[in-house]
Amino acid sequence: MFSIHPPPAFGSSTNLEALALEASKSQGQDQDSTSDNVRSLYRPMHEITFSTIDKPKLLSELTCLLGEIGLNIQEAHAFSTNDGYSLDVFVVVGWHAEETEDLIEELKKEINKIEETQAWSTSHSWSSPVENMQIVENSTADHVAIPTDGASEWEIDIKLLNFGNKVASGSYGDLYRGTYCSQDVAIKVLKPERVNVDMQREFAQEVYIMRKVRHKNVVQFIGACTKPPRLCIVTEFMSGGSVYDYLHKHKGIFKLPALVGVAMDVSKGMSYLHQNNIIHRDLKTANLLMDENGMVKVADFGVARVKVQSGVMTAETGTYRWMAPEVIEHKPYDHKADVFSFGILLWELLTGKIPYEYLTPLQAAVGVVQKGLRPTIPKNAHAKLAELLQKCWQQDPAERPDFSEILEALKKIAEEVGDEHDGKHKD
Repeated sequence: MFSIHPPPAFGSSTNLEALALEASKSQGQDQDSTSDNVRSLYRPMHEITFSTIDKPKLLSELTCLLGEIGLNIQEAHAFSTNDGYSLDVFVVVGWHAEETEDLIEELKKEINKIEETQAWSTSHSWSSPVENMQIVENSTADHVAIPTDGASEWEIDIKLLNFGNKVASGSYGDLYRGTYCSQDVAIKVLKPERVNVDMQREFAQEVYIMRKVRHKNVVQFIGACTKPPRLCIVTEFMSGGSVYDYLHKHKGIFKLPALVGVAMDVSKGMSYLHQNNIIHRDLKTANLLMDENGMVKVADFGVARVKVQSGVMTAETGTYRWMAPEVIEHKPYDHKADVFSFGILLWELLTGKIPYEYLTPLQAAVGVVQKGLRPTIPKNAHAKLAELLQKCWQQDPAERPDFSEILEALKKIAEEVGDEHDGKHKD
């Protein structure tokens, strides 16, 4: 079974050309000319959602199916549940909005061809996406449905949470320090007025991923409240704050041994995630948190995704300054996109500067994609560390190392510079 929406409910990301037009418009270019260009770039979009029992090469098969009927995929989001189901969401162009009914019929024909060719049994027939992830269509349920393996011990009664001071606030949520069963916790609360189907989907994905991971270098998930209007995620409280704040708000400086220790912490956490087929997709210093002892843990899985066995993904997700070129360009990408982001944040640890600080995020994105722009490595940087940086941010993802390789390289550097990763970061 599949569902289809003429206007993309998933929230298609703007492409680079459209962003460039927006930037040029803000710089005072002719308004009429810009509007004409924007109109010429506009193409009707559909969002198509498939739900079925998971199987090898499923994403590839669906991609070919869409291509056969003249659809061009702009984004693909793959979800794989622990009980063997797959949910695949595509944002596509190629058919006009008024042709939606014809498109549905064409999709049915192609699906029937696949079923006949492969002689799928009844147990492999397409099922409703609402059955597997109710947040796709049902935004009025009394709770947000999380893909489950039968365990629900992570569900928290909000009455048992004690809210303390608000420590951060964003467009879509607030972060509080609080307590749960006498334990210090961080409570991320989604703003009720901003909660929609897309936000619920992202919330569900974060809970689904976080409740599965257990590693000393990944922020520990404690539980979640899934009953609107107060949707929240509860994690261990990291008293040291984010690495971003340490570097840029408190003007902290990492000594080289401590820097290598931080990089090793991140590499261990990311290696664990990748071994479990989790791609973070927004790895940056703002999503690295420190405890009272200076240990660094990877946090914020709001846009993370579980990678299907044979799948590649396309979407503009993350933050431009740390984003891999293939992600910026909406090209297929895999776990090596996280490695690129790691290279940028490693440079940030080394210099204490924001990447491409004299460029806007859009200018940085265009430079990275079109001109191979990278931050300038200081001349006095440790030679092996500089070499590692350059390997991580290679334009070709295949030439970037895995985190297991990165960790081995960092261990060798640590042996040379000494191990002072004891929380004493400042010079």
